[in-house]
Amino acid sequence: MSVTSKEIRLAARPVGMPKESDFEVAEATIADPKDGEVLVRNIWMSVDPYMRGRMMDRESYVPPFQIGKPLEGGAIGQVVKSKSDKFKEGDYVNSMLGWREYFVSGADGLTKVDPNMGPIEAFLGVLGMPGLTAYAGLMRVGELKDGENVFVSAASGAVGSVVCQLAKAHGCYVVGSAGSDDKCEWLEKEAGIDKAINYKTCGDLDAAVKAAFPKGIDVYFENVGGAHLQAAINYMNPFARAALCGMIEQYNATEPAPGPNNLIMAVGKSLKLQGFIVSNHFDLLPDFYAEMSKLIPAGKMKWQQTVEEGIENAPKAFLNLFTGKNFGKMLVKVGNDPAV
Repeated sequence: MSVTSKEIRLAARPVGMPKESDFEVAEATIADPKDGEVLVRNIWMSVDPYMRGRMMDRESYVPPFQIGKPLEGGAIGQVVKSKSDKFKEGDYVNSMLGWREYFVSGADGLTKVDPNMGPIEAFLGVLGMPGLTAYAGLMRVGELKDGENVFVSAASGAVGSVVCQLAKAHGCYVVGSAGSDDKCEWLEKEAGIDKAINYKTCGDLDAAVKAAFPKGIDVYFENVGGAHLQAAINYMNPFARAALCGMIEQYNATEPAPGPNNLIMAVGKSLKLQGFIVSNHFDLLPDFYAEMSKLIPAGKMKWQQTVEEGIENAPKAFLNLFTGKNFGKMLVKVGNDPAV
């Protein structure tokens, strides 16, 4: 018996900041699963800044979204019908088939989620792609050593907040930037970092970074770009490392953004500035889960999330990423979890 599923499709390729009219809510008929397939009802879905790049018709590390087709993104759902020997009805699964209420899939591309490890929605945040991104960027790309000085931009976000707490767990001095006093207060009082900089009210960001790092920066975790990257380069120590995760400041730019005018300092200081994509580091999953399984029960890994209700509000949730209206991980609650 087929089911009717709402889904969000790309209606137009955004120019600059995306608009609600760039998306459309549509309905699709989802057939019963065939042999080897399962029918999944999504409960939670994620919206992430990297999706903005997929809305452009250009080559990248992931294919672009297609106009008139449902978008894709991380989601946690529950198997409601199974004709697969790998999943049974009631199993929770992680997929990249968000932005829709139901879908049919083979076993490939689905990962079983253990609800005993934490809330299932955490597998879209602290235990999911953002968490692994933080771990891979800090530990492998940033080559973190215990006790170093670490600067994190967008520190209260889904990735940045995990970076901060991982660094603190390794005995580091940690400073993060965020865009509101509430976010800065959470970073200092809950996440336990040493200092938070409100980049919107601090005045001269370069001076604020200098004051926060009297002994310089050993590792910079980059999520913003622009003035943040320039300030970090100014105060990075010789042989310091920068893990370039994202540059949200440029995602909606319609003209090429000016680069840091101090990049030449990377030569004299022997700096390492390396971009990375989390999909190249899935081999770190066992190490990542091992570390999280210690930090979370010990209360050394906390997180915030912002939730929009209903699949029709997914575009709104996505747009709010670019105006700082999210605190921590931005999620959409697509449906109810019968186990809660």
